[in-house]
Amino acid sequence: MKKHEWTTALGGKMKEFFEFKRLSGFKYECEGRILERFDDYCAAKQFGKAVLTREIAECFVYGAYYEKPDTRYVKERLIRNFGKYLYERDGESYVCPQKFKPKKRGFTPYIFTESELYRFFQAVDQYPPHPLSNRHKIDPLLFRMLYGCGLRISEALHLRIDHVDTINGTLLILQAKNNKDRLVPMAESLRRRCEAFLQQALVPSSNEGFFFPSPLGGTFDKSTVYRRFREYLWQAGISHSGHGPRIHDLRHTFCVHCLKRWVFSGKDILNLMPYLSVYLGHADFRGTQYYLRLTADLYPDILSKEEAALGCVFPERRAANEDE
Repeated sequence: MKKHEWTTALGGKMKEFFEFKRLSGFKYECEGRILERFDDYCAAKQFGKAVLTREIAECFVYGAYYEKPDTRYVKERLIRNFGKYLYERDGESYVCPQKFKPKKRGFTPYIFTESELYRFFQAVDQYPPHPLSNRHKIDPLLFRMLYGCGLRISEALHLRIDHVDTINGTLLILQAKNNKDRLVPMAESLRRRCEAFLQQALVPSSNEGFFFPSPLGGTFDKSTVYRRFREYLWQAGISHSGHGPRIHDLRHTFCVHCLKRWVFSGKDILNLMPYLSVYLGHADFRGTQYYLRLTADLYPDILSKEEAALGCVFPERRAANEDE
């Protein structure tokens, strides 16, 4: 992607703000593209000030009548934060008030049953080999890694060969959501699969290559993997109507099944929850707390068994979009 040239006086401030947020640990990829558009907008309007005015801010945020409310909400929030950043430094930049609110999403993740997982992986394993595709070798391990380690799809697809330690059985996840790095232990069965996968010489000899390479040597597009995921669901007899299942629901299922095992084996959930939070790469404990309520809703026996002791950590149900 071509590097943006910040051409306006205010654009220089946008660049400073963008770099400040990146150094603070935010990826700011989508926000960075919006700031680039704002800089181009200022240039087109011949706006030469280095101060954010009400007129230029509101024209950019609200001026495109065709944009959806969600889009305007994202722009408004970004320009408001940019205005706060500038006002703390110049004392005169405009700070947008909040006019738009995010749409409430009551979506509940799809949690696979043990039977569904068995049928799903059976469908994955039975995909026939093809001389022009490595799909039959990639997918059995990729989808087991998503469920077995609770990874986000982007984390799995961007694994490099030297990130997969088949001796110690760990995955090194770099620059994940919230710019977090973490070490993810694997089950022994998954470690052996990774070891066999490497021995098949499916991946390049260089340790810097992708662990799950596309036939062309790069990474798979997430949409390609999702299309294959839907095929396997159909073959396994799992309905995809409505809002799911999605690939990300394998991660949700990992969390719920993990908590279920802990509860029924008498583990101390309060002591183990912080470890699960770090394992998943959550920004804080709240993202992991959600799975307690979800697990209790799906398995009422858990609620009756643990709520007396853990009532303080059972959060209310909320949208399941914490880490897409």
